[in-house]
Amino acid sequence: MGKIRLALTRIVRALGLALLVTQAVVAQPAPQSAPTWRDPSPHHVRWITVDSSVRLEVLDWGGSGQPLVLLGCYLTAHVHDEFAPKLTNQFHVYGITRRGIGASDKPTTGYTVPRSASDVLEALDSLNLQKPLLIGTSCAGQVLTAFASQHSDRLRGLVYIDGASDPTTPSYDPPMPDPTTLPRPIEPPAPDSTSFEALRNSRQRDQGFSFPEAELRQQFAANPDGSVGRSLRSLSLEIRRAITVDARIKPDYSRIRVPVLAIYQAQGPFEKVAARYTIRNEQERAALRQQDAATRAMYSRWQDDLRAAVPTARIVELPVANPFMFLSNEADVLREIRAFAATVTGR
Repeated sequence: MGKIRLALTRIVRALGLALLVTQAVVAQPAPQSAPTWRDPSPHHVRWITVDSSVRLEVLDWGGSGQPLVLLGCYLTAHVHDEFAPKLTNQFHVYGITRRGIGASDKPTTGYTVPRSASDVLEALDSLNLQKPLLIGTSCAGQVLTAFASQHSDRLRGLVYIDGASDPTTPSYDPPMPDPTTLPRPIEPPAPDSTSFEALRNSRQRDQGFSFPEAELRQQFAANPDGSVGRSLRSLSLEIRRAITVDARIKPDYSRIRVPVLAIYQAQGPFEKVAARYTIRNEQERAALRQQDAATRAMYSRWQDDLRAAVPTARIVELPVANPFMFLSNEADVLREIRAFAATVTGR
């Protein structure tokens, strides 16, 4: 009988301990999930259809004054989320996300420069925009040139942000060094991915600029705890190649009949360029110097080509800028756009 009582006592104690453990587990708070994120940029999202069935995302930031349309290369219109609102006191600002990118439709065809220019024309028609100022960054410059060559009557002016270039320039003219002789660039610190805000801050610190959070969220998944997750690969390699490589054509500025502003990134002094590399010997320094000289010569040629076809073009160089200079050199770009717009008012 005593043995039975002892066994029952042990069972009760075990059950009590199990109950206490269960209660402790239940009492632990659930892992915190990040609150739902909302894009703080003050735009409305509109959808328009081009090429009979392809839907494009258009961001409308509103504003007063003449229309201004922003066009990117392989990023969405959200890359202008912080830049665009600073222009709304002077313009009604729109941004177009090109086909194949972000929330816009991703058909397998339609990425040639002429088709991209037609997409822009149909977008302007759908939005009922009369004579906008059309601004394009990087490879969007090819679309601006093609559009203005055919439809100058539809525009007030063009602004190229490091986009008045010739992507067909061969690497041997001006001669570039053998890539294997170049020094390695200094790797930046690993970005902070604990949150999108932290990622933006670390990129701003290390690169001198950062994409708006909405653009980063097009590129990376958000983990439940708010940290930055895996790459979404929202732009397929095939579409990226179609936009940036297969669509390369030599620009023909000769038929442009509107005022032009071209803003270029300018190389800083060579020693500032060299400071971004780990140079191990004089051979590497000489190769880097050759690359630097060739890059400067290439930009000079591009500017000469533009001036030859559009003698009235305003050309501005921003030292130590980058292709996303509307982010890295925002104040400079805003100033130049406003000054240029003042000269084309009334066209």
